[in-house]
Amino acid sequence: MSTEMNEFGRFAEPSLYILVALSDGPKHGYAIMTDVESMTGAPLGPGTLYGALARLERRGMIEALAPEDRRRPYRLTGLGVTTVRVQLEGLAGFSRLGLHRLAGGAG
Repeated sequence: MSTEMNEFGRFAEPSLYILVALSDGPKHGYAIMTDVESMTGAPLGPGTLYGALARLERRGMIEALAPEDRRRPYRLTGLGVTTVRVQLEGLAGFSRLGLHRLAGGAG
């Protein structure tokens, strides 16, 4: 992982779920919540969602778009795309290692 990405520190699950939800295009809050619930099987409450959206926006990973029918959609920025890619690639490596170890392989 690059030094710039390490500066963001550990990533919270809700933030990663939101970035993945936005990876196929802009969505408003309710659409993000339903997408995350379909991915994880667990609801993402509005307090958690909007707190994470504010943090992601402050970090420059997402941006709010003009409201549509009283709903504000959000989309990934270039930094957001890079961040979600790096996070998912790291998780994929971790997952491969864990599955290898479960199968009886050495670390």
